[in-house]
Amino acid sequence: MYMMAKIIVSAIIIGVVTEISRRFPSYGGIIAALPLVSLLSIIWLYIQGEQSTEISKFALGVLWGFPATAILLAIVYLGIQHSINLFLSIGIGVFGWGMILFLQDLVLKKIF
Repeated sequence: MYMMAKIIVSAIIIGVVTEISRRFPSYGGIIAALPLVSLLSIIWLYIQGEQSTEISKFALGVLWGFPATAILLAIVYLGIQHSINLFLSIGIGVFGWGMILFLQDLVLKKIF
């Protein structure tokens, strides 16, 4: 039952953001840029009784993924602007996302 509640609440939020984006693309983009999934996840983890140390590790992981996500979105934006197929743009963006995460990991291993 609890899992179903999480799914329904999360789906409603995604649906609302999608509808706003359809009618007002710029505002929808701003709302979508909010860390809704991250915040929902943190709230669900808290409600489930996870320790604060685990929640803080999750938040750090989200922060760690932010630069790669920014690169992914920039690639998708540029791809669409240059008339590249949406799914190809997303595929290239996901590849770029993975490469940035890999490079971040390499850099940290060299530093520490």
